[in-house]
Amino acid sequence: MSAQQSSPLNRVCAVLNSNALSAVLTVAGVAAPVVGWAVARVNLKALLIVQAVLILILAAGHYWTRKTYVPLRRVTNLKSMDNAEYYDRVRAKLEAELISNYNEIADGHLRVFAADVPRFSALLVNTVTETQTEPQHIFAADLTTNPGLLSGRREYISASRRFTEAGGRIDRIYIVHAADLAKRDFAAALLDLAGQHRDLGVNCGLAVRDRLRADQAVDYVVLAGAAALVEEEQGDAEYNHGRSSVYFKGVGRWSDRFKDTWGQGADSAPRTLQAYEAAARPMLDAGTWDQERIDSTVAAL
Repeated sequence: MSAQQSSPLNRVCAVLNSNALSAVLTVAGVAAPVVGWAVARVNLKALLIVQAVLILILAAGHYWTRKTYVPLRRVTNLKSMDNAEYYDRVRAKLEAELISNYNEIADGHLRVFAADVPRFSALLVNTVTETQTEPQHIFAADLTTNPGLLSGRREYISASRRFTEAGGRIDRIYIVHAADLAKRDFAAALLDLAGQHRDLGVNCGLAVRDRLRADQAVDYVVLAGAAALVEEEQGDAEYNHGRSSVYFKGVGRWSDRFKDTWGQGADSAPRTLQAYEAAARPMLDAGTWDQERIDSTVAAL
């Protein structure tokens, strides 16, 4: 035990805040006037002094508690969340960490800024793994303008690996501008990223951003139908900038949006990635980048 914990001041504060003292003072506060009424001769002045002392002690304990602890809002209707058990586990973790804007989560929505975004992304994935929230399925749509940024999210990648190793499934779509797909350096970085994620057990797909509706070209992750993490301002390499929102209600609309973008059959996102890779990979491996051929491939995706 540290010296701070065992100091006289801390011991006094602990006593003032104890439930036992509150119970004793409450009983004494009720008993004092009753005893005074029952006794034939009572000193009214002494009774008032006793009552005043009890009130002062309770007030001091209450004041110290308010100064020492941060009051946190509680969710008013836990059942209103899409997955109450998953939400409550995340809420408890946030309460333990006391991150900024915690009070928002009581409404089923939370904003996360800058360096908290990648850390919180990993927390959400880890919570799905720990709670075995069903379905064990994560959808991820990435607005991929710099594949290297995604490759460097080590904490999130580690969380994804643990999830897939525990039997979970991750479907990920890289949403890329057609002009970027036609660039040699970008193609090499994108295919390296896809290979890294495949090694994690992730099912990868590709969508051309120029051909998507505005509501489809969004960066988001849907976690087991229990939460949706939506990136509103993309972070830089060090995540000094960036802003995301987490939703615990209405998650189904994000799942539906992902399935619509993922598609089926020959036009599905996995087939699109396969077609692009079949054209780009041989040229990259051989060191012979044929711009006309890649432009034709991208136009046909």
